[in-house]
Amino acid sequence: MLTVRFSWLGTRPGERLLDLGCGEGRHSFEGLRRGAVVTALDRDHHQAQVTAAWVAALAEQDKATAEAGGCGHTVVGDALSLPFPDGCFDRVIAAEVLEHLPDDRAALAELARVLRPGGALAATVPRYWPEVVNWALSDDYHNVPGGHVRIYRRSQLRARLAGAGLVPYAQHHAHALHSPYWWLRCAVGLQRADHPLVRAYHRLLVWDIETRSRLTRWPEAVLNPLLGKSLVVYAHKPAGSPGR
Repeated sequence: MLTVRFSWLGTRPGERLLDLGCGEGRHSFEGLRRGAVVTALDRDHHQAQVTAAWVAALAEQDKATAEAGGCGHTVVGDALSLPFPDGCFDRVIAAEVLEHLPDDRAALAELARVLRPGGALAATVPRYWPEVVNWALSDDYHNVPGGHVRIYRRSQLRARLAGAGLVPYAQHHAHALHSPYWWLRCAVGLQRADHPLVRAYHRLLVWDIETRSRLTRWPEAVLNPLLGKSLVVYAHKPAGSPGR
């Protein structure tokens, strides 16, 4: 389930891609399939190990990855102090990461530093109004260690990117079907994953991810501008910037 549109990010074979906060590696895997040289970074050792295993398996067994020439590795690191030299990546993805960081400006400054002049970045965060509903329905949704510390308006995220020296050039919303799911989870209680309605909705989402059926893909595409749970903003680093 991708949030970032790689065609909008402009990823090409052989380019160096940083996937910050890679989690289980969904965007890293797509980068591999497109022939990128992927660095998947997460501060959680277990997540990094899981992604490393999948990256190795894809490089060895996935035909699309082998034909594209994609390769990658995982790194355990901190978004506020990235272990990379200036300007070493062509593309950067920060998917559903910034809302967890108390100092998001420092993280974006680091991402801008390691992005080469002329390169592009995609940042995704929970969309403002679906997120407000979640916070209103459940304190447990955000009042947990490592939870969400802020709700972004679109203008705020674009301003944060501009403040890091990046120039936003496109945006869209994603995952409309997931907004009602999280409203339901928050309404019945986040600990009640066994609730019949929650289980039924979760099965629908899993089926959608596995089958990519037109029965769900088309309605979600239509609903994304209204209900999309994620906001995605793309920005480039001006070619004249320092840090190559």
